[in-house]
Amino acid sequence: MAGKKENGKIIRNNTMSKNSLVSISDYSKDEILSILESAAGFEANPNQKTLDGKVIATLFFEPSTRTRLSFETAVIRLGGSIIGFSDAATSSSSKGETLNDTIHMVSCYADAIVMRHPLEGAARYAAEISPVPIINAGDGANQHPSQTLLDLYSILKTQGTLENLTICLVGDLKYGRTVHSLLMAMSHFNPTFKFIAPDELKMPDEYKVFCKKHNIKYTESTELNDNFNDADILYMTRVQKERFLDLMEYERVKNVYTLKNEMLAHSKPNLRILHPLPRVTEIDPDVDTNEKAYYFKQAQNGLYVRQAILSKVLIQQ
Repeated sequence: MAGKKENGKIIRNNTMSKNSLVSISDYSKDEILSILESAAGFEANPNQKTLDGKVIATLFFEPSTRTRLSFETAVIRLGGSIIGFSDAATSSSSKGETLNDTIHMVSCYADAIVMRHPLEGAARYAAEISPVPIINAGDGANQHPSQTLLDLYSILKTQGTLENLTICLVGDLKYGRTVHSLLMAMSHFNPTFKFIAPDELKMPDEYKVFCKKHNIKYTESTELNDNFNDADILYMTRVQKERFLDLMEYERVKNVYTLKNEMLAHSKPNLRILHPLPRVTEIDPDVDTNEKAYYFKQAQNGLYVRQAILSKVLIQQ
C-alpha cells in the first residue's frame, strides 16, 4: 500500500517518481535557479514545440482559475495536448472511485499529471503510485510548488536578486499553502520574514521551527498598519473560507486586513505587492494603479514558469 489516510491527511511512504514535483523541497537551490532561468527563456519566446506529441492530464478536484488555465496554456504553447477535468463532480470520483484508481487509470493516457486536491498529502500519494510524473497544483493547506516558483520569478524580476530580502507575509498564514512553500524556498537566500496574521491564522509552529533550524530571522505581529515599510516584498493572502470547519471563526477573521493605496506612502521605492489570487477584500482596488502593485503581472509569470516546469519534468528530467 503506497499510503494511508490519518486525521484527514494522506501519509506518505518513501518511494516517488524522480521526476514529480510535489513539494518545493523536491528541488535544490540549483534546480530552482535553473527553472527561473528557463522561465526567462520562455518569456522571451513562449511558443515552442518542446512537448510535441506529449499528453498532459489536469485533474482539479478543487476549483482553480489561474493555475489550471496557465498550466493548460503552457502545454498548448509548447505543442502538447490536454485531457482532464476542472470539476471533480464530472469525474468518476463522484461515483466513489478512489484516488488510487483515478491515478492508475489516467496514467494510462497521459505522459504527466497536474493535480489539485483538497487533502494534504494527496499529491505525494499520487506520485508514489503513478508511473508518470505528478505535478502538485496544490494539496489542501500543504504545498503549492509551482506557485512558489512563479513567486520567486516575480521577486527576482522586481528586485534583481533573491538574496537578503525582507518579505512581509500577511493574512492566512495557517492554511496558506503558498506562504508555506515560499518560506521553504526562500531558505536558500537568507531572507528576513515578517509574519502578520490574526492569532487564529498565525504561522504554524512547524514553519517557525523550520525558520529556526535554517537560521531565518522572523518577527510576528497581528497589526498591518505600517509594519511593511521596511519590506521589499509585501505578500498578501486571502482568508480561505473553504479551509474553515467553523464558519463563525471565518466570519471573525475574513476582513481583518485591507491594504489601501494610502498605506503605501512611506513604503520602500522597490516594494512590490504580490498576491496568489483570487483576492476578496484584502487589497482595495485603489491599489491596482500603484506602480508597486505586481499581482497581475505575477499571475502572467505563472505561464512562463509552468512552461519551464513541464519542460523539466518531461524533457530535461
